Amino acid sequence: MEKRHPNHPGEMGLDAALAEQSRAPDEINARARAIGLLTEAGVPFVVGGAYAYAAHTGIYRDTKDLDLFPRKRDAGKALEILELDGWRTERTDDVWLYKAFCGEYFVDFIFSSGNGVAVVDDEWFEHAKKTMIFGHECLVAPAEEIIWSKCFVNERERYDGADVNHLLLKMGRQMNWERLMRRFDRYWEVLLSHVMMFRYAYPCERDCVPDWVMVELMSRTLDTVREGNWDEKICRGNLISRVNYHVDISHWGYRNGRAWDENQRHQGGNSGTRPELEDTAGSGR
Repeated sequence: MEKRHPNHPGEMGLDAALAEQSRAPDEINARARAIGLLTEAGVPFVVGGAYAYAAHTGIYRDTKDLDLFPRKRDAGKALEILELDGWRTERTDDVWLYKAFCGEYFVDFIFSSGNGVAVVDDEWFEHAKKTMIFGHECLVAPAEEIIWSKCFVNERERYDGADVNHLLLKMGRQMNWERLMRRFDRYWEVLLSHVMMFRYAYPCERDCVPDWVMVELMSRTLDTVREGNWDEKICRGNLISRVNYHVDISHWGYRNGRAWDENQRHQGGNSGTRPELEDTAGSGR
């Protein structure tokens, strides 16, 4: 039998002990201390990662870290609180990630998806559910926002499609699909790719995704068929993978789709999506 490295995530099942059985007590205590310190200091955050995934799906798994999702304006304060407790901190990437280290153990403070799209805003808190984590009542990231963030993870070494499928399976019938559709706005094709994979994985559970959502997404797809190719040679692949489309942009002459998208968002542009999205979302119900 293969011997698992104690820091190798992957063990998963319905037993809550799986979230901690491969972790040293000091590591679990460090996670609990971080949550306790931030809660006492009044730093707002929602819990994400494996703990939120378990809260929504009932699936537990070993995890190498604790993922906390603050608004960006609160992420710096979170670092300051842990620094006072002796933690080493780093502002890893100002687009989406800060880290705090207690010896070899660490906490991730995630305030956006890595591509800068799924920004943690007030709605992450307004729609969060409460649960007890390490003895503290915590807010857990909503399923809709977790899906919004996870759908953009399409790296060679990590693909979150199975997580999205399980969230749709367990939460799809009760989710706020109007909000999820609004979240994906100009990225509706990314959402479509995932719901199609869900339908493939669970043909007996298709009604987890409302019919009106499928009709709307397929209607937009037909519109793009009629529209044909864009005039500009552009690759948006680097919005779903940091590295896999480097050749396209660096050597094959495609415009940097992520940079283009950031510019469009900052300008409030509608290119690449239907501007009437929010008027049509839900109209087919």
